[in-house]
Amino acid sequence: MASSSSMADATSWYCAMVLVALMMMGTVKEGSLVTDEPVRGKHFLNRPCDEIYVVGEGETLHTISDKCGDPFIVEKNPHIHDPDDVFPGLVIKITPSKPRKLSIPSQLGKC
Repeated sequence: MASSSSMADATSWYCAMVLVALMMMGTVKEGSLVTDEPVRGKHFLNRPCDEIYVVGEGETLHTISDKCGDPFIVEKNPHIHDPDDVFPGLVIKITPSKPRKLSIPSQLGKC
C-alpha cells in the first residue's frame, strides 16, 4: 500500500510540473525573443491592406487611404466619429478601389 501511495504522489508531482511547464511555454510569444521593437516609419508600406485593417503607430486615415486605395474609409466605418481621432489599434474596414501601391526597395534590383 505504501508503494502505491508514493507512486501516486510521484505521478501527481510529475503531472503538476508538466502543467506548469506548458503554462510557462504558453506565455512566451513566438518570436518575442528576437525583438520587441515597435514598427515605425517606412515599414508600414509593406503592411497588407486586408479588408479588416488595424491602424498602426503614426498612421492617419489619409495615409491609409492613399496606401490602400480606399477614399471612403470614414463613410464605411460608422464607429469613426472624428477622422482626426485615429489611434494605433483602431480596427477599420478597407475596401480598395484601386490596386495597392507597392514600394520595391532599390537594393533588391542590385546584384
